[in-house]
Amino acid sequence: MVTKAERRKHEKPNTKSQSRAERSIINFPCGFVFSFLGFVMTYDFDTVIDRKSTSSAKWNWYPPDVLPLWVADMDFPSPDAVADAIRTRADHNVYGYQMDLPSLRSLLVERLAQRHALTIAPEHILFIPGLVVALNLICRTLVEAGAGVIVQPPVYPPFLTAPTNSGRVTIPVPLTPIHEGTRLRYAIDFEALHAAVTPNTQAFIFCNPHNPIGHVYTRAELEQVAAFVIEHDLLLISDEIHCDLVFAPHQHISIASLSPAIAARTITLLAPSKTFNTPGLACASIIVSDDDRRTRLSNGMFANGMIVNNIGFVAADAAYRHGQAWLDQVMAYLSENLDLLTTYVQGNFPQATITAVAGTYLAWIDFSAYQLEGGAYKFFLEQAKVALNDGATFGGTDYADCVRLNFACTRKTLWEALRRMSAAVNQPKD
Repeated sequence: MVTKAERRKHEKPNTKSQSRAERSIINFPCGFVFSFLGFVMTYDFDTVIDRKSTSSAKWNWYPPDVLPLWVADMDFPSPDAVADAIRTRADHNVYGYQMDLPSLRSLLVERLAQRHALTIAPEHILFIPGLVVALNLICRTLVEAGAGVIVQPPVYPPFLTAPTNSGRVTIPVPLTPIHEGTRLRYAIDFEALHAAVTPNTQAFIFCNPHNPIGHVYTRAELEQVAAFVIEHDLLLISDEIHCDLVFAPHQHISIASLSPAIAARTITLLAPSKTFNTPGLACASIIVSDDDRRTRLSNGMFANGMIVNNIGFVAADAAYRHGQAWLDQVMAYLSENLDLLTTYVQGNFPQATITAVAGTYLAWIDFSAYQLEGGAYKFFLEQAKVALNDGATFGGTDYADCVRLNFACTRKTLWEALRRMSAAVNQPKD
């Protein structure tokens, strides 16, 4: 039984160890905070939207009393320009087959050059319904049957299954966890990477910014990855779908931008879905500079009916063209959510470790020190009524005491979820 005093302890943060800015973030509406800091919010990210009425996977997968902080979409409305563009297109009232938009190609070329120093030609872009579709297509089309594909758990689950879905072999080379007090980081084990390569290894699926650990790789790290790939003559599949969700002072660098040698063997995967919260509109990009590989992928897409719908194209164009102000403000809001989350975990779960998130809106938390019954995911779902992502799905039972937490939600939702989790962990044992 939790006493009233214990409930009050979990309902309010310990402000003694927090700065005035941190206390303001928690205690005042976001509009006040950013006005106070010289940044005026024009978008409302505090209002809780009823998403259950839209058959939302995030909000309808679990029972109504469960708070969902799992699948990677935001609880915020997308940029107004996206809805405006969809309405305009809908008014046309004819939804036939559509070619892709030349304007979207130009936007992507310009955006990648300006933001990520990646120079591509418009014809290097293939449009596809989504990143998971792309991963499976690439493994099936560009990797020989029975050949090996290296992945680095803990990692986005489709990385682990895409090779085996098409009769290829997944070669896991885990990242090395490093616990530093209440913080958790992971490092690439390059010695293990080199040791894992066999004559039958053909590809390496790389994630930057990394899902779920939130790491944004530095130029020095990327140069080591590039050298490894070139030395072993591998195809590099670089998932960069979170590239625009990076917190200052960190900066995303597209690995293909490092040199012509690495660009020639890299396939870069991008989408507006995470950046502008449009995953349900199914429009992503594959960047392929090699003509032969691009032709093979294009033929595979056609053969399997992998066609982006016309609304997806329109939404992507509008988001990239008019969504930057929205993105700047949502990143500011996410940054404050991340500060709240990190401070709360450190103060209320002192034996847990949380990643220092540099990019994405996903945090990875290791609760192994608490020995939670059934693993962290099951414990929080059943005891706290909070749905997180099960760490085991990111690479096996070694991660069963870890969870991925999506903090792209209203501050009210985040605060309530953390309160529930703390109450569950700290409840008296019988």
